[in-house]
Amino acid sequence: MANHKSAIKRVRANATKRLRNRYQAKTTRNLIKRLRGTTVKTEAVELLPRVISMLDRLAKKNVIHKNKASNNKSKLTKFVNALA
Repeated sequence: MANHKSAIKRVRANATKRLRNRYQAKTTRNLIKRLRGTTVKTEAVELLPRVISMLDRLAKKNVIHKNKASNNKSKLTKFVNALA
């Protein structure tokens, strides 16, 4: 266990940030699954900007890699455009 006051604070802060990152990443994954499960184009078009925004936010905070976010956005956009 950490002995310095600052190290103890850092452990606490890291635990808090880890929980927040896990929550946001899981929420984004669930939204992506919901978008992929959609067969109605109008619903998918409404959902896409929310998903893209969340992916950008996760990439900006280094929760996921920026290339992963970019790949996901590209694939999801192609998926939505292919819906009839």
